[in-house]
Amino acid sequence: MPMEKTFDPAAIEAKWAHEWESRGLFRPHRPDATPFTIVNPPPNVTGALHIGHALDNTLQDVLVRYERLRGKDALWVVGMDHAGIATQMVVERQMEERQDKRTNYTREEFVEKVWQWKGESGGQITGQLRRLGCSMDWSREQFTMDPHFTRAVVKVFVDLHKKGLIYRDKRLVNWDPKLKTAISDLEVETHEVQGHFWHFKYPLADGVTLDDGRGFIEVATTRPETMLADMAVAVHPDDARYKSVIGKFVTLPITGRRVPIVADEHADPELGSGAVKITPGHDFNDFEVGKRAGFKPGEMLNMLDGDANVIQTADGLIPEEYLGLHRFKRDGKDGARELVVARMKEAGFLIPHIDKDGSEHDAEPRTIQTPFGDRGGVVIEPWLTDQWYVDAETLAQPPMAAVRDGRINIVPKTWEKTFFNWMENIQPWCVSRQLWWGHRIPAWYGPVKMENGEYAYAGRDKVVSEPFVGCTDNEVIEIAAAHYGCERDKIRLVDDQQDIADQMWDKRWIWLHRDPDVLDTWFSSALWPFATLGWPENTELLKRHYPNDVLISGFDILFFWDARMAMQGMEFMGDVPWKTLYLHGLVRAPDGAKMSKSKGNVVDPLGLIDKYGADALRFFMSAMESQGRDIKMDDARLAGYRNFATKLWNAARFCEANGISASTSFEAPAATLPVNRWIIGEVAATVAAMETSFAAYRFDEAANAIYSFAWDRFCDWYLELIKGAIDDETKAVAGWVLDQILVMLHPFMPFITEELWTVLGDRADYPLITAKWPAPDAARDADASADIDWLIKLVSELRTAKAELGLPPGARLTAHFPASLKDRTDKLSAQLDRLARLEAIRFDPAPAGASAQLVVEGETITVPLEGVIDIAAERDRLTKALAAAAKERDGLAGRLNNPSFVERAKPEAVEKARMDHAAKEAEADRLTAALARLG
Repeated sequence: MPMEKTFDPAAIEAKWAHEWESRGLFRPHRPDATPFTIVNPPPNVTGALHIGHALDNTLQDVLVRYERLRGKDALWVVGMDHAGIATQMVVERQMEERQDKRTNYTREEFVEKVWQWKGESGGQITGQLRRLGCSMDWSREQFTMDPHFTRAVVKVFVDLHKKGLIYRDKRLVNWDPKLKTAISDLEVETHEVQGHFWHFKYPLADGVTLDDGRGFIEVATTRPETMLADMAVAVHPDDARYKSVIGKFVTLPITGRRVPIVADEHADPELGSGAVKITPGHDFNDFEVGKRAGFKPGEMLNMLDGDANVIQTADGLIPEEYLGLHRFKRDGKDGARELVVARMKEAGFLIPHIDKDGSEHDAEPRTIQTPFGDRGGVVIEPWLTDQWYVDAETLAQPPMAAVRDGRINIVPKTWEKTFFNWMENIQPWCVSRQLWWGHRIPAWYGPVKMENGEYAYAGRDKVVSEPFVGCTDNEVIEIAAAHYGCERDKIRLVDDQQDIADQMWDKRWIWLHRDPDVLDTWFSSALWPFATLGWPENTELLKRHYPNDVLISGFDILFFWDARMAMQGMEFMGDVPWKTLYLHGLVRAPDGAKMSKSKGNVVDPLGLIDKYGADALRFFMSAMESQGRDIKMDDARLAGYRNFATKLWNAARFCEANGISASTSFEAPAATLPVNRWIIGEVAATVAAMETSFAAYRFDEAANAIYSFAWDRFCDWYLELIKGAIDDETKAVAGWVLDQILVMLHPFMPFITEELWTVLGDRADYPLITAKWPAPDAARDADASADIDWLIKLVSELRTAKAELGLPPGARLTAHFPASLKDRTDKLSAQLDRLARLEAIRFDPAPAGASAQLVVEGETITVPLEGVIDIAAERDRLTKALAAAAKERDGLAGRLNNPSFVERAKPEAVEKARMDHAAKEAEADRLTAALARLG
């Protein structure tokens, strides 16, 4: 069947996506080949394909297809993350729509509902990745809650706990009062909020005064409600205003709490009064100041519950009228903040703010950088609570050493400084989450034995025994029995602490309850490079494919995922998880702005695939990816790459129409004609350029190398050069070259290349996805290359001159050549006649008068213009056009050289001015050249 006239991306994409996967071609059986392994950053089970996924997965697929073509045993591990918070939110939101809620069910019943949702609705992104053409090993798709993965997670937790690298501690966390769980820094978004800055008087105790006679210290805060849990006032040790009162006390208004004045460099003498109120239980900086001042975390005061409502502090000093109030105003009702300000004002402790016009206000207006939970959407509360932590500082040492000695190669290198800066200052990693969906922490708690022999059981928030941690119930029972000095059968495990209250009367048993929390999603995904390969079992897959070869990741998860994979991989496998870490940039809106739903500038990659085809989108992503720089969306480029696919399709149709079909030889055919020897050499040069680019992870250079060769050298020149002279040799060479193009282009544009590979030859048992990467045993033929390159330059110069002078492309002209070029022109006479449209080629001096001078490789070819065009009119037209272009160019240059414009104008306006200037500069250069041709 002849090829379809029109290239239809949608039809061939659906066809080949099914064909490849159904035939198992994403993982050809190559046990004797060199392994090549990539693990895919697992998308959330709740997720949908976004433009960042499109970039990340395109780059991975390009590498996997390239290495598969090179004969390697390429494994691309695919799977999904259970996404604890996001998934639980989705399911709870659906329940709310049915007037239902999670707490109407037991934990087990709710988790079952989540699994049901996952089976019915979760994981739509996997189908979308297939649309993009991702050649993952779908037969081994992983999920972070699969039984084998859960076993790996539990073992890692238990082993780290035994080594003291996981421990329970009381520290501040990012607490989301809506979700009622700790969240990671990654899940915190900082927004600018219009707020206030209040100034208060804190009375000095014991009759002490400052040197200036004041009996109070002035403090300022954007969170007045937290004064209910203040534990100190900090001043800089070198601040002369306060040296006399360091070590003295203030008596806090409202609570009457007596708190010390401490010296700490956190207090900046240049800011405000130089004195800072310290609330270590509700501020990350204050927590550190409090520790330096000698407060133990267990002694720090907590004034809020999990809903951010005021509760009594341990010292019992918060007045009753505050208890139960929300921290902020809510539903039209004043909160703790409003009441604190009102009472401070009533008692005369509020220092009013005086505006420039002399007007008085309770507070100074301020724009405040405020942390919000990215999913809960409410202000995050630093909250003092018991959580599980990983000793990240210890685990960070081997990965840092691996980067320093080159076992991990970070590309681009510029990210190494950022990596080391974070790793060298790393904080303990909070890994517990207060959720029901996720990997349950394998820890149990029991009672404390009293002096009278009875066992005391604690309330839910007060653990009285050290945790008993084990991989199995039997292991936990054994550890607990040893701890209590009793028989194993005396230990009873219950899932929920409330169950103990129902069983405590039965003194025959010692009851242990399981930790209610689950692990942070990033904890389990940190095991991805080895748990997906069968660990902790020493599988053949694990031995063959660990360490992985490369990880491709957005720079935004360098610390949250990449660094943690390096920590866990080196701790449990004794080797790096991957040899190369490639960090790409972000995909931005056309104006360079970050994409966000709130800005309405988010681009749907599926919509782009519908409009331009998956191949065009993939090629755009690859060609624009330049070592971690951000990519700006550009519909014009996408349309251009769709046109590139169409051009390739039409080139294949031309070949088919002229009896050119698939090659039967892996090696280059024998060639005698210069044009054929030239194009074979061009193939070899392109293969070498692409291999160099891939080795350096220059996706843009590899993409542009094959683009330039396919579009420019093959379609525009080679096919033009052979028209009308397609003999058997040329058919063989043209078919072979087209095959090499399809193979080289396949990693970037898999769908169209596979389709053309099939329609141009009968090779159903040898699909392109399993073909061999080109290895032409041919060097560039110097003589043939010199001749054809000269011809291309001459024809290009002549076509440019005609366009500049307003002559039609088909105009036949006479050209006077130097005598030294006679042999070359004789050799290429047929191509000169057809492509250069020369009416006559002469070797005598050109006649006097106006002429176009074409300089090609240092030789001047003269084309007389007398009688061909109106020289005077053309010179006048070009002069006027040049003056107009130069005027606009210089005006734009003046604007761009004005610092006021560059600094104050919108970035998109500055960028447009730069582009316009470049266009006018190029136009002026072209017109100058045209005038010069007239002599």
